[in-house]
Amino acid sequence: MGDLRKIIIDGHEVEVDPAMTLIQACEVAGIEIPRFCYHERLSIAGNCRMCLVEVVGGPPKPAASCAMQVRDLRPGPDNAPPQVRTNSPMVKKAREGVMEFLLINHPLDCPICDQGGECDLQDQAMAYGVDFSRYREPKRAVENLDLGPLVGTHMTRCISCTRCVRFITEVAGAPELGQTGRGEDAEITSYLGETLDSELQGNIVDLCPVGALTSKPYAFTARPWELTKTESIDVMDALGSNIRVDTKGREVMRILPRNNDGVNEEWLSDRSRYVWDGLRRQRLDRPYLRENGKLRPATWPEALAAAAEAIKGRKVAGLVGDLAPTEAIFALKALIEGQGGRVECRTDGAKLPAGNRGGYAGTARIEDIDFARLVVLVGVNPRRDAPVLNARIRKAWLRGGDVVVVGAAENLSYDYAHAGDSPAELTRLADAGVSDELREASSIVIVGQEALRRDDGAAILAEAHRYAEATGSGVLILHNAASRVGAMDVGAVCDGGMAAALAGAETVFSLGMDEVEIPAGPTVIYQGSHGDRGAHRADIILPAACYTEENGLFVNTEGRPQIALRASFAPGEAKENWAILRALSAEIGAVLPYDSLPALRRAMVAAHPVLGAVDDVPENELHPLEPGEIADTPLKASSTSHYLANPILRASALMGELAQRARDRAAPQLAAE
Repeated sequence: MGDLRKIIIDGHEVEVDPAMTLIQACEVAGIEIPRFCYHERLSIAGNCRMCLVEVVGGPPKPAASCAMQVRDLRPGPDNAPPQVRTNSPMVKKAREGVMEFLLINHPLDCPICDQGGECDLQDQAMAYGVDFSRYREPKRAVENLDLGPLVGTHMTRCISCTRCVRFITEVAGAPELGQTGRGEDAEITSYLGETLDSELQGNIVDLCPVGALTSKPYAFTARPWELTKTESIDVMDALGSNIRVDTKGREVMRILPRNNDGVNEEWLSDRSRYVWDGLRRQRLDRPYLRENGKLRPATWPEALAAAAEAIKGRKVAGLVGDLAPTEAIFALKALIEGQGGRVECRTDGAKLPAGNRGGYAGTARIEDIDFARLVVLVGVNPRRDAPVLNARIRKAWLRGGDVVVVGAAENLSYDYAHAGDSPAELTRLADAGVSDELREASSIVIVGQEALRRDDGAAILAEAHRYAEATGSGVLILHNAASRVGAMDVGAVCDGGMAAALAGAETVFSLGMDEVEIPAGPTVIYQGSHGDRGAHRADIILPAACYTEENGLFVNTEGRPQIALRASFAPGEAKENWAILRALSAEIGAVLPYDSLPALRRAMVAAHPVLGAVDDVPENELHPLEPGEIADTPLKASSTSHYLANPILRASALMGELAQRARDRAAPQLAAE
């Protein structure tokens, strides 16, 4: 930031950075400027003209405040600070003229438009519109586009602000939309009539200031004022995106992003935004017991008694799934270890070092990526694992940063240098080091689960740490499971991993663990929300709430604890996860010492203070790891579908359609005979 410059806005003097635009300077002064095309995270288009202001002493016409910088203003007489007026008669008349032009072709769709009640055009027409029209010609009409199953289009309402084009091109890195034609023939269209493929396309619905782009699955189901809005945390990936869950009665109607500059900015991936239909399907809403090879409905007392009998006096293993809140993991650990059992959260075989937070949560923050001069990706495809994080890497690349990939070469939406498929390339990079210029700038190594799940995963992680130490880089471990870092924090690990935990186990307590098959033999108690793989293998099913139905703490991939709040209630007889474990402990005769979630949380934070700093990223130290032998086999791309990565996603019909479309796109194209 350079030297501050004085500017007078509506008679108030403020000091701002000369690189700021006038619209930003007005925001600093607490004055709101109407706008349609301007968005602080997109490039400046300057084409809606709604943000006009008067520059005193400037040209005798209003200026677009989004496209003029403070440094462009000439000082007043006697070198007085330049003056800007946002409420003069000239400005008012100009904005009313712009609004009249915008409404010339805009249809009177408000009663049937999904944007009704949260529409920028409605809001600004109240301030700058008139109640009649001088226009007598027929309104123009535009054909609607088919952009796929997520984004609905009503292009006659479009005001050509181009926010959607700029987002898809700049942030998502998938330039699939553009504007063709001139004048009244101008229209937004997709190239060659294709549907959108981006994993972030739902964000253009939020960006659209009118009802031209709407949410297809949500269409005609609710109005904004009918919805109860709850702030929560997304668990579809480990990024911990901040979300708002909107409910109508007991049903989740939609999920929207909340702004958090340190995590997801104001974007949200499509699978996180549209997964809500999966919250209604395949639900476990009553306990079940397996008798003669078949599951039968049971009562809670029956199920808890059967579970207690299966645990008491037997060798028990506890497995932690990908979506469990940290409080439930802490309670499970206390329950199972109190019976002499072992608990394991690294069910996918990831070689994460227990007790070394710098090893499993990394030493960098997500927001450090924005200005990184060098990003090294090891065994990770961020576009698949965390699309919002990938948009940050793309932002760093657009600012001149370099990206190096060690692993499979895939389309990441930006250019990168491919160091090779073998993790041994990391050793070469560590030995080569980086230039002094790059050493002084920030650089980050991002290690993915494809590298850590291998037999030599611990050696790869140690090599990544050695590279980080040699080059002064930060380390970020990109997890796939939302519950993993929290489970590592509470110590839900045992020496030897999942194989050691299951060795000789007579009973396995699965806390929502659906991604790995449990071998035949032991009695399986499954506590979870959906009838997925874990429930199919279970002998006793305890139905639990999912992430929108209970309060819970989740620790994201960088080690930031965040609170998810309950938005609705679990279906049928399903209960909150911690409450089931507390009831089961009483049945076993080893009562857990807390009767409420706040009491459980206090006990958890007392045992693990790092979890008490909600929404704060603790400074983790880079403890050296034991070096090992790295195999020269290539790092493979994940075979897991981006849209089918957990039981809630697999229960969603919409995600199934998106996964099928992704498979069709990836299939080799056959030429017509």
